Amino acid sequence: MKLPAISRFTIVGAILALMAALIPVQMVRIQTNVEARDKSDWFDQNFGYEERTLTPERGNIYDRWGNLLAGNREVYEIGVALNEVKSPETIARDLAAVLGADYAGVLSAASTKYIKGEIEYIALVDFVDADSVAKLAELQKQYSDLPPARRGQENPSLLGLHWTAHLHRSYPENELGSNVIGFVPYLDRSNNSGLYGVEQYYDTMMAGAPLDVVIAVNPTNVQEIPNVQPGDSLILTIDREIQSKMETVIDQAVADTGSDSGTIIVMNPETGEILAMATTPRLNINEYWNYGEIFTGTTPFNRAISQTLEPGSTFKVITMASALDSGVITPSNTYYDDGWEEVGGINIHNWDYTIWNDQDMTGCMRHSINTCLVWVAKQMGPTLFYDYLLRFGIGHRTNVDLYGEQTWPLSLPGDPDWYQVNLGTNAYGQGLAVTPIQLITAISAVANDGTMMAPHILRAYIRNGRQYNVEPMPIGSPISAETAHTLSEMLAISLEEEASKRWWKVTASLARPAPPIFRKAMAGRITPMHRLLAGGRQMTPSLLCTSGWKSPRVTVGAQYWQPRYFSRLWSSWLCSWTCPPTPSDCS
Repeated sequence: MKLPAISRFTIVGAILALMAALIPVQMVRIQTNVEARDKSDWFDQNFGYEERTLTPERGNIYDRWGNLLAGNREVYEIGVALNEVKSPETIARDLAAVLGADYAGVLSAASTKYIKGEIEYIALVDFVDADSVAKLAELQKQYSDLPPARRGQENPSLLGLHWTAHLHRSYPENELGSNVIGFVPYLDRSNNSGLYGVEQYYDTMMAGAPLDVVIAVNPTNVQEIPNVQPGDSLILTIDREIQSKMETVIDQAVADTGSDSGTIIVMNPETGEILAMATTPRLNINEYWNYGEIFTGTTPFNRAISQTLEPGSTFKVITMASALDSGVITPSNTYYDDGWEEVGGINIHNWDYTIWNDQDMTGCMRHSINTCLVWVAKQMGPTLFYDYLLRFGIGHRTNVDLYGEQTWPLSLPGDPDWYQVNLGTNAYGQGLAVTPIQLITAISAVANDGTMMAPHILRAYIRNGRQYNVEPMPIGSPISAETAHTLSEMLAISLEEEASKRWWKVTASLARPAPPIFRKAMAGRITPMHRLLAGGRQMTPSLLCTSGWKSPRVTVGAQYWQPRYFSRLWSSWLCSWTCPPTPSDCS
């Protein structure tokens, strides 16, 4: 009798049904299998879990146009897992050849006896670049491809050598803007906090928030490592090109005038944005370990915010602004200078003992007449005079967003260290002290319709891929817009006539006329400042000017400490800046 044929589809269906029935059986067997359980226990015992802190990538720093000023570079730590090492000699030889490492030191470390739980891994070198690691990887591959060694011989081996990538702070512009940027001491990987400048001021923002996680080391327990959000990146108000130019100018001017140091600040008076802040000395912040050699003694990292000294005759702008705004005087008021002015029982003379006879207030500013400004302050009286100084922020920090800003307390009537003569000396900038950033912030009010803007370095920051802009912030209106316009016109006349005269003095031997730019409307004060120090009289000249007083775009302030060749200072200033002249005006 013939049996009925079995369909191929029936056979395939039976096989699939059998496999489906066996799957749960196999799952139960694996879960209850003693050998599998022992293997899992072995992995957990030897690997298990570990707690790690994932450190975010530090945010970058850019100038206002996106030029990178501070970033992060990938480097490697190279070390040995002692239980894997086959040939310490090969490791020592190749690290010495490729990295210049100490052969004896590496050999000793790689030969260390492995002790589980105590000595398992030793770091050999750190901050190795990617090209060097690639060379070691190629050597490691060559050794692994070698045929088995003959009996009694050993092949070279880099087994046990490991490299781990990490980031370290990098500054592509070296010392450019270093006094503003600050630095991260990256060689200390346990503490990557910023020092000085924006690196310290905005350290928390750029560092980001570390994330603590528990990760399975057991290779059979695959687990995705969570992403860590990087720190905020900063966009500064600094203009790289202006900063570079100002650093070149200050370096050349300090060298030409024999000064110990100097500072230039370029600020937008309408917004308070710092476009450049150049000072000496400076540091290549990629080699921050040279800090002690460059900043000796009490030398501040950034003189523009940390060095206080008498502002001298540039302070006359604040005195005159206060008197005009209070209504005590007008530009047409006249003063007769007979060579001295008494205040508090003390006779005060002009800095060069010149007698100027009859002068209106513009003439007092043009000739920088000390006695006239003393008389102006006397007309105001101590209460009104110091009230205006406080309005201008004198004696208080500007709170510029840079680490290390200093200030000098302003002595006021009633204080034990204030005397009646202070009213006179303070009027022309002696007997009180400010930082360059305090002075330029105060005087910028004259160029901005009487409103002082908060000086700032941060233009915007980038967080989670989104940019947040920093809005300009007014911090006071010490004088009215009408007063600011009146004084600006007085200063423009003063600068044009006085600076032209000084230009003729320093260039008379070259028979060159005053540059044509001085016939343009400017607002400024170019004048020497004096300090009486033990051992004699020393000058600390300064300049403050605003380009285009009717529509101000930048305010420039500069100071030179202890110039030894004062007569060359003016030509250095006047030939180097677009405020006052451009270099072409000096040709």
